[in-house]
Amino acid sequence: MAGPVVVGLDSTGNSVPAVLWGAEEAAARGLALHLLHSWDSPSAHAPPAEAEAAGRERRGAELLRGAVDLAYTGHPGIAVTTEQVAERPADALLERGAEATMLILGSRGHGAIAGFLLGSVSLQVLGQAVCPVVTVSEDAAFPQREIVVGVRHAGPEDEAVLEFAFTAAEPGRSPDGTAAGVAEQETFAEALLPWRARFPAVEVVPQVASGRAAPVLLAACCDAGLLVVGRRSRRSPMLLGPVVHAALHHAICPVSVVPQG
Repeated sequence: MAGPVVVGLDSTGNSVPAVLWGAEEAAARGLALHLLHSWDSPSAHAPPAEAEAAGRERRGAELLRGAVDLAYTGHPGIAVTTEQVAERPADALLERGAEATMLILGSRGHGAIAGFLLGSVSLQVLGQAVCPVVTVSEDAAFPQREIVVGVRHAGPEDEAVLEFAFTAAEPGRSPDGTAAGVAEQETFAEALLPWRARFPAVEVVPQVASGRAAPVLLAACCDAGLLVVGRRSRRSPMLLGPVVHAALHHAICPVSVVPQG
């Protein structure tokens, strides 16, 4: 059985769109929704006092109850589980992500200061998770029409990215079930033939573009409901490439970062 859709909750209010998106994803894929909250501080050097810990736990329980109600609002039939832990948030998310189909995180809306949309916890999870991680901003509008996936060659190295995007674009997942691609090779359309055969109900719009990858992707996803990009393994797993950084900080739609081995 496939792992659950795991949504990380914080107390800032950024989690509401993430819960809604996670419930939609869980319902569409026939998966359980797992709501996870850690009341520990990501940078705490000492455990909180007993009274402070009890207060954090109480507020966390209230947060989880509200998130369950929110998830059931649009999808009353889905299976929802909750978990509250005292671990560091990034550690808890990465551990649950090892058994999850995907992790979903909230982020702040698009303000005037670029580059401040994601905190240290989100960046660590995005850089280290073994499953796809989706970030959903507090001002995200969804569902939108198409899913944009950015790949270079549509070869074996891009299989995980395309798998996620095509699955997300199946009918019923978005109003017109469209997936769009951005690549540098003129053989892109031919390389997508096996994916068309595997997902015949998905309308595919191959787009071959030249130029810097980040601006091309951001222009392609301006009216999209989801942007899917890949993250290659690096010696330092904390590092995300410049294209992924640009997508995370400037795309106006949710962004899925898929590890590529």
